[in-house]
Amino acid sequence: MMNTIQWFPGHMAKARRQVTEKLHLVDIVIELLDARLPLSSRNPMMNDIVKDKPRLILLTKSDLADEQVTKEWKAYFSEQGIHVLPIDAQSGKGVNQIVPQCERVLAPLFAAREKKGIKSRKFRVMVVGIPNVGKSTIINRLAKRNATVTGDRPGVTKAQQWIRVGQTMEILDTPGILWPKFDDPTVGMRLAVSGAIKGEILPIDEVALYALTFLAERYPTALMERYKLNDVASLDRVELMEEIGKKRGCLIRGGEVDYEKAAEIILTDFRAGRIGRITLEKPEDWLKEEGNADETDHSRD
Repeated sequence: MMNTIQWFPGHMAKARRQVTEKLHLVDIVIELLDARLPLSSRNPMMNDIVKDKPRLILLTKSDLADEQVTKEWKAYFSEQGIHVLPIDAQSGKGVNQIVPQCERVLAPLFAAREKKGIKSRKFRVMVVGIPNVGKSTIINRLAKRNATVTGDRPGVTKAQQWIRVGQTMEILDTPGILWPKFDDPTVGMRLAVSGAIKGEILPIDEVALYALTFLAERYPTALMERYKLNDVASLDRVELMEEIGKKRGCLIRGGEVDYEKAAEIILTDFRAGRIGRITLEKPEDWLKEEGNADETDHSRD
């Protein structure tokens, strides 16, 4: 397993500063999380940055996530009093619910303004999220035009801009923000499997081996069906990659498996949803990990 990743490029520090400086201009923050790894894709700095500002969480890429586990995540956030909405930006499913949901969250603010005799205006929204979580695609769907620059490279949205949405909302787009380091190697691996971390940060074969270990444990049937495997329980993760490599013709001279090519196929299949609707973490996983961390801390006392 990898060590702690130290990664805080200058443009990420600038992005955090921009968000902090502009927060007073908006009424509500829309925080985007990847439905396949909601807490791993949640910037732990965000609570400190956003503070008490009204917030709506969008679980993006919900079309790629396990539907049952998404329900568990909705319940998890709802128990904390956080409004949450699963969406699929690519097909547009759920996008038309974003404005009404924002209006529900902001109802107390609207009522307070009306009581003070303040004339109603368009409510202003800040959209935040780590890179590659689908932010630009969602904004473009809301605006019904290509209002932002999109790309498949993390951090491709660079400049801040106000974008009008219908007659009621204005969006302040912001660059994606990552955090200084991944203290938990599992979080880094989940992000790498999803494609949120650039490929050169972690060895592709290690990322694919992590994905295979997880899939064999949580989604063995989907893994067997995708790669026409007879069994996964009796194989370790390296043997699994070898079997998949052979099935996909990832061979080099001498008939040996080309692990890097096999790893690329596995990760590409996962990210495209070809293995099935997969979620990399459940709320209970975080409770277990937090419990283990507490035990470790106590053992050092």
